[in-house]
Amino acid sequence: MSQPIDNEIVYSKNVIEFLTVANEYCLFVEKAESFTKEDISQYMLKVLPLLYLKGTLLPFIKENDFEISERYVNEELWANIYKSLNHKFGKDDRYKIIRTNDNLESVPSIASISDNLSDIYQDMKDFVMLYQKGTHAAKENAVSECKKLFETNWGFKLLNAIKAIHCTLFTENNPDEFYENDN
Repeated sequence: MSQPIDNEIVYSKNVIEFLTVANEYCLFVEKAESFTKEDISQYMLKVLPLLYLKGTLLPFIKENDFEISERYVNEELWANIYKSLNHKFGKDDRYKIIRTNDNLESVPSIASISDNLSDIYQDMKDFVMLYQKGTHAAKENAVSECKKLFETNWGFKLLNAIKAIHCTLFTENNPDEFYENDN
């Protein structure tokens, strides 16, 4: 299969498939209040791995016009998404993770499924909105920014969320035991 020429890369199969999955994720999250925690969890265990896979396939595109990049998800929208998800996950929202600091020491920490899913939503919605803006430069910036954020932000949060959601669905006992034995 031939590679698309540079001005067509924003319309490549990998970008369009990522756009489709990202948009579906956003539409679902925006309606999360109408689903049960189990429905949300089951959906996330299916869509998040697909979103991750599609994120790994995004092409590298050099941004040409930095001023075109915009953020569309404001603090109020993010908070509404977070509150909705936090309400659904309830006591299962918080989970333990091990972070590595600059000195490469392992530091236990508490994370939140709803925080992770809301941050992923913000990056996906910003991508979808910028991509749909219509100009070629906006599409380039949308892909470029999303690829960078995948590598530095939402990719990590997605992986942590999958693990935590898996634990809430499939661990009958104390979820803390799941993480303590997860070495």
